[in-house]
Amino acid sequence: MKSDVILLGHGSGGRLSHQLLDDLIIPTLSGVTPQEQNDAALLSVGGARLAFTTDSYVVDPIFFPGGDIGDLAINGTVNDLAMSGARPVAISVGLILEEGLPVADLQRILQSMNRAADAAGVQIVTGDTKVVPRGKADKIFINTAGIGVVERAYEISGSGARVGDKVLLNGTIGDHGMAVLASREGLELSSDIQSDSAPLNGLIAALLDALGDSVHALRDPTRGGVATTLKEIVQQSAVDISLEEAAIPVLPTVRGACNILGLDPMFVANEGKLLAIVAPEVAGQALQVMQGHPAGAAAAIIGEVTGEEAGKLYMRTAIGGRRAIEMLAGEQLPRIC
Repeated sequence: MKSDVILLGHGSGGRLSHQLLDDLIIPTLSGVTPQEQNDAALLSVGGARLAFTTDSYVVDPIFFPGGDIGDLAINGTVNDLAMSGARPVAISVGLILEEGLPVADLQRILQSMNRAADAAGVQIVTGDTKVVPRGKADKIFINTAGIGVVERAYEISGSGARVGDKVLLNGTIGDHGMAVLASREGLELSSDIQSDSAPLNGLIAALLDALGDSVHALRDPTRGGVATTLKEIVQQSAVDISLEEAAIPVLPTVRGACNILGLDPMFVANEGKLLAIVAPEVAGQALQVMQGHPAGAAAAIIGEVTGEEAGKLYMRTAIGGRRAIEMLAGEQLPRIC
């Protein structure tokens, strides 16, 4: 650790987050190798293969265009399970409530969570509630854990990318992060940008049913955005990825907001997007499957895996140049999920 205290940037999902995990948390608690650091842990219990994940949600504001902290928590947990190829089945919910939170707001959030669970086909089966004094939290924090069943024999992991594979994205990037930021800052464009928060287990099931073990890696680009997530994959898989800037879908409103605020949409959080790395011979079929699903109508092939310099991520720009992409050191958008 290069810092003696925890900084806001340690929660960014970027370089400081990885330092905190790699230098302190993981060596102390588990010793999991970088190749095993995926969105969910895979467990073998009594002959069954299970996926297990946990996450915490501290988004500010708790209500934003297109969603709220409740459906965000359920969708995020479902998606982390699905990225391992698992079928999500059950979720726990831990609520940390601040004294003074309006009961009407809590009821709205709980109803949102219930609707999101129904839409994803999962059950909320257990939980816990704590209340802290006024000023000791920020309205409501939510912790979740999720369990899924791995029904396919092959493994899907961030370490599975292979030279020649194609990189697919199921839609526009940066929607969630900019919806939250615009709402937080009271920007007039907030009504024009909606969070993409959504469950992706249905889309992933369709991909795996069609392509099987030709799907080598899946990841949802939440904190840190598409750039950080792909940088994690190239490091896990010891490959390079080259992206085509012109192929990456970004809504004009999101791009405009990013330009105004000096942000790069490649590093802005998403909550209903996935990156799929697939064998080159099935890339066209994968694109058709994505575009035929409601969660993938704007899907695109955005790049390919190469073998030039293991662990590098490159962008071929719209004007023909080529630049390396690195993780951001600190927090571009705090309290985004």
